[in-house]
Amino acid sequence: MTKFAHDDVKPFQQSVLEKKEQVAEMFNDIATKYDFLNRFLSAGIDVSWRKKAIKRLENIAPQKILDVATGTADVALMLNKMLQPEQIVGIDISEGMLKIGREKIEKAGLTNKIILQKGDSENLPFDDNSFDAVTVAFGVRNFQNLEKGVAEMWRVLRPNGKLIVLEFSRPKQKLFKSFYRFYMNVVTPNAGKIFSKNKDAYQYLNESVSKFPERDEFVKVLNGTKFKNTLYKPLTMGICCIYEGKK
Repeated sequence: MTKFAHDDVKPFQQSVLEKKEQVAEMFNDIATKYDFLNRFLSAGIDVSWRKKAIKRLENIAPQKILDVATGTADVALMLNKMLQPEQIVGIDISEGMLKIGREKIEKAGLTNKIILQKGDSENLPFDDNSFDAVTVAFGVRNFQNLEKGVAEMWRVLRPNGKLIVLEFSRPKQKLFKSFYRFYMNVVTPNAGKIFSKNKDAYQYLNESVSKFPERDEFVKVLNGTKFKNTLYKPLTMGICCIYEGKK
């Protein structure tokens, strides 16, 4: 399988742990501040990004959905509200994030409809052709082996099922690029240090975004793992993209 530059970007460069183990440790550490920092650092725009991504599933009316790298279940809860499927399964490697997600699901009275479980996105514990749709928001960057993770999502999708990926990207417009670099290099890691006491986590965010194979390059990854009808759609001056593929 192809190796990508972001595969080697790790939260803690001095650690001997594998990337996925470091990512789990990092998210366990920032779990209680994660939702707040998402809203704060994106000025709330991340909510509209998620809604736009989920809307792209409306035309297939999925009844069983897998949310990979579900974290604190933001997307899982939004999927339920917007699409009303029969069941949503969320999977994540961070037990700390899942704990917050389960609390939110219980508060919403949805424990029978949204199931969260710990698991590795590159070795999904589900049978082939199990889901009508798979979503992953800001998670593919954290895969230790990108192609393997994407191939696993293809495997568990049913024929004609759809994958929707939401991921950060790098803006192309010159003036905005300068602001973006300052924001990602200076504002984001320092906000992470102040609010979560973990600057490494938000420095990792910047480094993993800068090395991720975005736009056409990620579409090539989707094509290479058998997805059809692939496309990407930039959002908010290109700082985020929706990617889509069909089985």
